[in-house]
Amino acid sequence: MNVFKQAKGFWVTIVLAAIFFVVMQFLINGGILNPFYVNTLYTIGINIILAVSLHLVIGITGQFSIGHAGFLAVGAYVSAIITMKLGLPFPVALLAGGVVAAIAGIIIGIPTLRLRGDYLAIATLGFGEIMRILFLNIEYVGGASGMTVSHLITWPWLFGCVLATIIVIVNFTNSTHGRACLSIRENEIAADAMGINTTYYKVMAFVIGAFFAGVAGGLHAHNFYIIQPTNFGFLKSFDILILVVLGGLGSMSGSVIAAVLLTIISAFLANYPELRMVIYSLVLIVMMLFRPQGLMGTKEITTFLKMSKAAKGGSQDGSRQTVA
Repeated sequence: MNVFKQAKGFWVTIVLAAIFFVVMQFLINGGILNPFYVNTLYTIGINIILAVSLHLVIGITGQFSIGHAGFLAVGAYVSAIITMKLGLPFPVALLAGGVVAAIAGIIIGIPTLRLRGDYLAIATLGFGEIMRILFLNIEYVGGASGMTVSHLITWPWLFGCVLATIIVIVNFTNSTHGRACLSIRENEIAADAMGINTTYYKVMAFVIGAFFAGVAGGLHAHNFYIIQPTNFGFLKSFDILILVVLGGLGSMSGSVIAAVLLTIISAFLANYPELRMVIYSLVLIVMMLFRPQGLMGTKEITTFLKMSKAAKGGSQDGSRQTVA
C-alpha cells in the first residue's frame, strides 16, 4: 500500500509538472511573456539545477563545498566549444558539459573529500579559482575577453533538465546510496564504524552534483550570449551556497523555493543598482536572524501535506487511532 501511495504521488507530481510546462510554453509562444520575463524564467531554472545539485553535496552528504562555480564554468565552456567550435547539436553539448564536469568532480573529489569541514571548503574553493584562472589564460576560448555563444536554450530543454535533475536526486536520496550519504552527514565516524565506505559515497554525491552543475553551465552559456571567466568567480559559488542555506540544509524543496525567490528578487532589483545588493543582503540578514534553519528547515513540501491530511483526520478516524 505504501508503494502504491508513493507511485500515485509521483505521477500526480508529473501531471502537475506537465500542466505547468504546457502553460508556460503557451505563454512564451504566444508572446504574452516579454523577453525580460522569459530570461528570468530561464535564470530561475538554471539556479534551481545549481541549488538542487549543491543540495546533494551539502544538505544530504554534509560536505561543505564552495567550488560549485568551477563545475559551472567547466560545463559552460565545454558546451560552448561543442556548439561554437565543433558545430555539434545543443543536446550533445549539454551532455558533454555534464560529463566533463563529472570527470573534474572525480579528479578533485578523490583527493579532497578525505578532508573535512573548513579544509574541504578551502580545497573546493581553490578548485573553483583554478578553473577560472585556467579559462582566463586559454586564448582558444577567448581568454579574458570571453567567448561568444549562440542563444540555443529553449523552454522544453530547460524544463526537461530541471525535471531530470530533481527526479534523479530525489530517487538517489531515497535509495540505499542516499541513506548512506545521510548517515555520513549525521555522523561520519559512526557511519565509517558501521562499514560504510564514506569516501566512496562522498565522491559519488560530489560527482552527481558536478554533473548537473555542468549541465546548468551549458544552459547558462547558451542563454547569456557571452561567457567570461569573471562570471565564475568564488562569489558565484557563494551565490549558489546561499540558495541552499536559505532554503534549509537538507530540504530540496527549500532549495527550489529559495532559487525561485532570490532570482525574482535579484531580477526586479536590477533597476536599482545602488540599492540592489543592500536590499538583497538585508533580506538574507533578516532571514538568518528570525529563521536560521532556513525557509523549510530539513522538511519537504510533502511533509506538510502529510501533516495536513493527518490533522484533517482528527484524533479518531472510525475505529482507528490516528495522529491529531
